[in-house]
Amino acid sequence: MTSSPPSPPPADLLDRHALRERVEIELAAFLDRKLTDLAAIDPDLMAVGEAICDLVLAGGKRLRPAFAYWGWRGALDAVSYAGSAGPVADADRDDDTVLRAAASLELVQAGALIHDDVMDRASTRRGQPALHVRFADLHAYHGWAGSAAGFGQGAAIIAGDIALTWAQEMIRTAGLDDAALGRVAPAYDAMRLEVMAGQYLDLRGQVDSGRPDEEALAAAWRTARYKAASYTVQRPLHIGALVGGPHAPGGPLLSTYTDYGFALGEAFQLRDDVLGVFGDPEQTGKPAGDDLREGKQTLLVILARKRASANARDLFQRLIGRADLSGLDIDQLRMVIEGSGALAEVEVLIAQRVEAATTALAQGPVGGEPREVLEQLASTLTARDR
Repeated sequence: MTSSPPSPPPADLLDRHALRERVEIELAAFLDRKLTDLAAIDPDLMAVGEAICDLVLAGGKRLRPAFAYWGWRGALDAVSYAGSAGPVADADRDDDTVLRAAASLELVQAGALIHDDVMDRASTRRGQPALHVRFADLHAYHGWAGSAAGFGQGAAIIAGDIALTWAQEMIRTAGLDDAALGRVAPAYDAMRLEVMAGQYLDLRGQVDSGRPDEEALAAAWRTARYKAASYTVQRPLHIGALVGGPHAPGGPLLSTYTDYGFALGEAFQLRDDVLGVFGDPEQTGKPAGDDLREGKQTLLVILARKRASANARDLFQRLIGRADLSGLDIDQLRMVIEGSGALAEVEVLIAQRVEAATTALAQGPVGGEPREVLEQLASTLTARDR
């Protein structure tokens, strides 16, 4: 019996049709124009614009543009809107326009990351100083009046707001016709609201670790759904499909994308939670154990607290959420998580959601290359180390 070939690494899938390179080109061109706009207001704003550019162009998987692109490609062969039998999308549509619209999602991601790092007091992002740290350092370098930390946080909040504003402008000016923009707008608006709602739920969870276990677990699932599942997979797929043509919200294509997107998005967030505790900083670009220092009430953490012995639970509660955790403290918390069986349970949950995502895809109207890529992404993105 021969074994099946290994799945391609995520980079290979995300680079198909040179997607990442093309997204980079579109982002760089747009951001160059926006730097000119900021400089025309006041040269001092260049520091803000350059910080946004450095973050956006520093790397990243470009997942959201990829899902939007493949959501559009999957719509090309889907059956029609409102029950008729014709195609719902124009196969001759210029995919450069679609890609430009999809690339705008990276600016939504940038704004969310900048704000997330302020809320989490994170020191690094993508292997470089987080924006609030960068601006605090700028304040200290110049010896300006007041608090360097306060200035850094304020500047980062503004930078995040600018990135979100630019995202809206980039999709509006991507070249989509008015009908496509009208179809996309509700999904785009819902995506931005959902990620901000998820950010608040995440923040709320960090300050209320005393909830009963079942209530805390339900809150952790809601946070994962809105902070990651909807925003990372489901809504980008919807946006791509709606660029291509009209689709009923309960129709076969958007329903398939919803079921696939929620399942894969939850698995993606669960993997992110594991990496936030056990990840290698050289791979993740963030300090080891940051989620433990921040006291994030992830499903992994809540299951560990629920499953641990009384003594281990007391240790866990005493340490988690302390900003001054040492390497030894983090190792102890990791031992509690592993020893409680929480890590193994989360791995099972990831596998179950990957299976649910691929099953939803298999039962839906997506075929050909889009289906192949989406199936493979479901496996490779949840087995990642960064």
